[in-house]
Amino acid sequence: MNKKEVGEIRRRLKPERNNISRIYGCYVNSAKEVVSYIDESVAMLTQEEAEKYLSLLRKSLSGTLSRNLLTLSFATKQVMDSDEVRLLSALRKTGLNDAALRDEFYKCIIDAVTPDESGYVILLAFDVYDVPHFGKDGSPDDGDRDVFKYMLCCLCPVKTGKAQFAYSPDDRRFQNFPGGQLVAPPELGFMYPSFDERSANIYNALFYSRNVNEAHRDFIDAVFHTRVPMPAGAQQEAFSSAVTESLEKDCSFSLMQGVHTELMERISIHRESRDPEPLTISAGDMSEILENSGASPEQAESFEEKCREQFGEDAELSPANIIDSRHFTLTTPEVKISVDPQHAHLVETRIIDGRKYILIPADNGVELNGLSVSID
Repeated sequence: MNKKEVGEIRRRLKPERNNISRIYGCYVNSAKEVVSYIDESVAMLTQEEAEKYLSLLRKSLSGTLSRNLLTLSFATKQVMDSDEVRLLSALRKTGLNDAALRDEFYKCIIDAVTPDESGYVILLAFDVYDVPHFGKDGSPDDGDRDVFKYMLCCLCPVKTGKAQFAYSPDDRRFQNFPGGQLVAPPELGFMYPSFDERSANIYNALFYSRNVNEAHRDFIDAVFHTRVPMPAGAQQEAFSSAVTESLEKDCSFSLMQGVHTELMERISIHRESRDPEPLTISAGDMSEILENSGASPEQAESFEEKCREQFGEDAELSPANIIDSRHFTLTTPEVKISVDPQHAHLVETRIIDGRKYILIPADNGVELNGLSVSID
């Protein structure tokens, strides 16, 4: 799925836009026991309750593609004959209305996921989307419509709320209110099938993880039994390892500054192009960027080999995962300097009287603890 397709489904998760008739789920405690089941008619919920449920489900389609949102792919053999696809397909085919199938699915998750102290809530919803299509002139094409049937699932931690001292309108006084069990935003979730090219792709699911450093291997193996994608945080570590091992002592500030500047420029161009597909570059492209920034051909070739070892033979790297596009930070044991990534080129290094220095321009607008100061 690309950015536009994710956004199209996210926009449906509003009370007035979707065809979700019921919300299902269960509350699992720290002992992996089902405390209670959820089977709510959306029509019978208050508007506030419906919006709360939909907000939690909508969050499982939030974040950035290739970071929080990852494509999980089934092999053809799995789609043809496997327990995991058979269960997902049956849940979708019945619109989640079969309680026995839901219980089988819950058990799958409960067996795989180790809950925190207060447990978690599993939420399920099924939607039918009459996908609109448009002619070249932008007018609706009623003769070309698809029906996209999909299910959403998310796992939300349950947190123990603190007691509060607040005003009670009934008693007309301030008093203590005990804390309760609060449902937090989802840690993980998925949509099946994927909405690729604005139609159902039963070979793919869109997986969500709030923590980009967490792989959720047990959950993915239990529900999808497919390859676990490398988390964004691990991608950055693997990239850094490939660079340092290839360059060794030649991993200089100026070289890595050049790499960062080039990747930031590509990210900026991609953003301005409004291309809905995530930006990726090959290991060969990354090797060329290293060489253009000052690495030797041998070092660039070594990086490419290590990159293929870390990410796979047909590696496609996401610049947003291998560099921090929001921060450009330099640290020493005593000092930490943060620079807007768009102005990373202003940072220089110099050797003065035999000592190494990091220099930044300070012509005007200098503040010390919020107080404007001049430099003599």
